[in-house]
Amino acid sequence: MEKEQRTYDETVQQQNEDAQSDQAQEEQMQSEEVQQEEKDELALAYEKIAQLEAKLAETENRFLRLHADFDNYRRRVRLDMEAAEKYRAQSLVSDLLPILDNFERALQVQVEDEKAKSLLQGMEMVYRSLIEALKKEGVEAIESVGKPFDPHVHQAVMQVDDQNYEPNTVVEEFQKGYKLKDRVIRPAMVKVNQ
Repeated sequence: MEKEQRTYDETVQQQNEDAQSDQAQEEQMQSEEVQQEEKDELALAYEKIAQLEAKLAETENRFLRLHADFDNYRRRVRLDMEAAEKYRAQSLVSDLLPILDNFERALQVQVEDEKAKSLLQGMEMVYRSLIEALKKEGVEAIESVGKPFDPHVHQAVMQVDDQNYEPNTVVEEFQKGYKLKDRVIRPAMVKVNQ
């Protein structure tokens, strides 16, 4: 019986050890599963962080581009407003140029009569006043005769071969040209030496 008792005790002990081993294995498996779940959750969290960082970078990039576009827009508007202010008289000046031409033609008329001379003197005063008013707005006549031909400010309508002038020099002016500040309103119509 003692032998049976030992065998029984050994069997029970073996079963207890097996049960403990099974429990330890089960606990280890659960621990490994928990660790794997934690790794998976951590990987998902890192992936989510990477997505959010990418989205943030894209949003910052879009914001910077929009900000730069807005700055460019403000600069363009400011430049347009400055140009509009600077050249606000351009339309009026363009309309007045034919009147100036007519004044200049009228002032070239030779008169002998005192009344006509008086009238001519009055026209000359009006012409000078008009020229002064235009100068205040930044209008100036383009100097042409004796100057080198410049296609930006001169319009050549004739060419001559004159030994008294250097080649490519303006010989005669048919119609005055005018500039408003730095912008050519009307080029001077000129005769150019070859």
